[in-house]
Parts: sequence; structure tokens; C-alpha cells
Amino acid sequence: MPPTYALERLLNDGGSKLVAGVDEVGRGAWAGPVAVCAVVTDLSEPPAGLTDSKLLTPARRAAMVSEITAWAAGIGYGEASHEEIDALGMTEALRRAARRALAGLPVRPDVVVLDGKHDYLGAPWPVRCEVKGDLSCVSVAAASVIAKVRRDTYMASLGFEEYGFADNAGYPSPVHQAALAALGPTEHHRLSWSYLDDLPRWRHLKRHRNPLAGEGQLGLFGPTAMRPVRRPG
Repeated sequence: MPPTYALERLLNDGGSKLVAGVDEVGRGAWAGPVAVCAVVTDLSEPPAGLTDSKLLTPARRAAMVSEITAWAAGIGYGEASHEEIDALGMTEALRRAARRALAGLPVRPDVVVLDGKHDYLGAPWPVRCEVKGDLSCVSVAAASVIAKVRRDTYMASLGFEEYGFADNAGYPSPVHQAALAALGPTEHHRLSWSYLDDLPRWRHLKRHRNPLAGEGQLGLFGPTAMRPVRRPG
């Protein structure tokens, strides 16, 4: 079933006239920024086939970006860098990226619909968390497409073919893991994450945050995850 405007209309009926759908991408990656997109609409007919970005082929996602851009009433995009993730932890990095995305909208929304069950945005924004919002809510689905295409495009532009960024966007694919073990991390890797604990050759590169900054890496595969570090020649 395609996403609908049911949630946007419910929030409209409750007095929130302008709804922003927000989604993130890159939370579980080992390299690169975390990205957030915010989309507001006028409740007009969305682009045909719009759904959660993960259900679309790369070619269809890329083509849909121009369709969403022409249709949406407003789009904002924000990132938090791998340095911010290392220094501040993932929750604060997500918060910063989301605030940057919302600041990029042409108008301030009355309420923000976050995909998922955790409110990483917080005050002063009124927030509605919606599990699988990218599947059920039109504005969140649109945000998921823009966020993924823009971040994937950026990761591919970095090069580092040995790590496969053009294909894995910094996520832990077999190619990525093998390159990390052999070459170590690049300057784009998150060095506070636990994958370095499993790479004795590169473990000395791990960075430790001030504990007052909060948590860092969100769980990937359990208590351990593979990772290395170096700049390829």
C-alpha cells in the first residue's frame, strides 16, 4: 500500500496546519555524515510510485528527486559530519542535522513527523514519532528519497574505490570491511565507533569522546563490529 496523507490530515484536524515529514539516512554507516531531509507539501497528489526510498531502485530514486522537487511545497536538507558524530555522539549529531534541515524550509512547520520511535529532535519543535513513517506518510516518504539520494551521491563523490563507497555509501559491506582491515580508515571514517576494537592493527586510532557528550555508535550487529583505519596512498 502506498503512503497516504492520513497522518498529515489527522494533524491538520488537530490544529497543526503545516506538517513537515522528516527522515534520516546514514545512522548505521561507518563513514561519512548522517543526513536528514524535511519535506512539507500542500497535500496535492504526490509523484507516482513514491514510497520508502529503500524500496526503490537507485535509478528510480534518482529520477524521483526532480519529481519531488517540483511537487513539494518545501524541502530542507541538513547533515552532521563524521567529526561531529565522533565528538558529540549520534543522537546530538542527528539533532543538529535535523535542525539544519528544518532551517532550510521556506516556512516553519507547526509539527514535525519523525520516522521511527525515538525523538532525536526535541524542543522547541512539536514532534510526532511515526514507526515506518517512510512507508505510511507521504511527506516522510518524500524526505527519505531526497535524503538517501543526496547522501549516496556525496559518498560516491569521495572516491576511495577500494572501500566501495559508490556502492555501499559507507555502510559495512564485505568490500568495505575488507578494505578497512587491509588499509585502515580514511579521513571520512567515524573513529569513535566500536569496529576499531576488532581491528588490532588500527585500534590505536580510536577516538574517545567526553562521556558528557552522550552515546555514540548505535548498535549494528550486536556487541562487536568489524573496522580498520588509514588513508590510502
